[in-house]
Amino acid sequence: MTGRQHRETEIARQVRAKGLAAGRTSAQIADEIHEACTTQFSTTRIKAHRLSHGIALADVIEQVRALFERDKKPMPGIGETLLSAYESGLKRPGPEYLHYLCTVYRVEPVALGYDGPCICGHGHRMPALTGGSEARERPAVLPMERELVIHPMPPDPDAQDDENILRRTLLNLLNVDTSLAELDGPVLGACEGIRRRMDETLVSATVSAAMLDQWEEATYSFGRQYTTTAPLRLLCDVLLELSAVRTAMSRRQPTDLAERLCRMAAQLSGLSGMILINLGDHRLARSFFRTGRTAADETGDRALRAWVCVRESLVPLYFGDAREALHLAKKSRDLAGSTPCAAQAMAPVVEARALAMMSGADSKKEVVDQAKRALARARNAFSHMREEDQEDVAFGYTERQLYFYQGDVLTKLGQTIEAEVVLDQALTKYEDHIVDQTLIRLDQAQCRLIDGDVKEALAIGTKALLLVGDEYLTDFIVRPALALEQAIIAQDPNAPGLDAYRTTLRRTKAQLKGGGA
Repeated sequence: MTGRQHRETEIARQVRAKGLAAGRTSAQIADEIHEACTTQFSTTRIKAHRLSHGIALADVIEQVRALFERDKKPMPGIGETLLSAYESGLKRPGPEYLHYLCTVYRVEPVALGYDGPCICGHGHRMPALTGGSEARERPAVLPMERELVIHPMPPDPDAQDDENILRRTLLNLLNVDTSLAELDGPVLGACEGIRRRMDETLVSATVSAAMLDQWEEATYSFGRQYTTTAPLRLLCDVLLELSAVRTAMSRRQPTDLAERLCRMAAQLSGLSGMILINLGDHRLARSFFRTGRTAADETGDRALRAWVCVRESLVPLYFGDAREALHLAKKSRDLAGSTPCAAQAMAPVVEARALAMMSGADSKKEVVDQAKRALARARNAFSHMREEDQEDVAFGYTERQLYFYQGDVLTKLGQTIEAEVVLDQALTKYEDHIVDQTLIRLDQAQCRLIDGDVKEALAIGTKALLLVGDEYLTDFIVRPALALEQAIIAQDPNAPGLDAYRTTLRRTKAQLKGGGA
């Protein structure tokens, strides 16, 4: 909610409180709100009626849907975006929607600012309003008035169930070998439930929230743990925090803190998406990034919006759609504009990786030049980033990430000499992130294979898979490992060491119990 919207709501709330104390009807209060707010905020009559009832857009929509259901009609397509357009004067409701809005507010179309009679041909006022003087003296206790009062939000049993599932998972991870942990059905359901309710809060309610300073510190702490904590364990912690944020956002709080809470929702949703990439669930990862974009849009922060977008671009990049990754990377670059930030450095790298994936190792010179120019832009942008962002592996962009992805691009372009130098530098910088260490080693194996050394490629690839623990051996790692296997088979299907590589790749979790970093 902007400062202007907050001020409008505050004035309307004061007018409503005084009107209710004086025994006025909601229709009378709406007229007073319109008179008090229209000059300063261009408040329309239809919006004044909603404010006079003290309800949100979502409540009006639910009332309209309930009326459609009562009349045995198909569920309407009206949503908050459309109702907001009515309230801002950008659109006029059609005859049917106007009828139901009049029914919700118990007024005629003219009271909502629209000329002409209603399509139903009869009035919408409650019987008490058209009765004797005694009835008109007691308008504040009408049944419809009571229905529209907003009560404190009761506990959400579904939300509590999802949180309990994640807490039980955390407890289990403390007591068992993490290499045996899996992203099973109940955990996936809990993840999706928390994400969906966050979406509903962002889209369906007035977003104004409170937060404590330690929540922000916890968010950045999770970012620091991203490289050192097993992904499923970290996901549970992050989502429990996200659920707490959603609860805070569902209650009205001071406006000056709303942006901080939306920022944290965007960061936690984006971090959840990043972890789910590591766990190999690209569908759920994409959903969390969409939630992150919704939250980031509320802040108006170009750098944050660009960060969520470029992080999302890794989903199609890793899971087979280089063209969409290129599109999202360019969109992130546009969102960042001239703002020095992590996305300014990361977006050109993703562009270069997508170009390399589309062209392959037999890239034409113009593609190679285009990708290298993108890498040069990334290095230049990195040099202008704040020092704290250069050290933040999750919410910023580090030098070791730049080396790793530059080596990956050069490998995919077939520039093996340059790639091996850069990949060696990257590997020395990754001491605490086994996932990226494994990906770097698989790139090194690809370089050796491109140069024709199948034996060494298999040796490097097998070592990489032996070093990675089972809790990290997800689809995210298996995909490039399988790609290496197929490339080796294409060159020499009977290569010595191929069977050992296959066995290591397809091992069961019991075979290397507790192995890896």
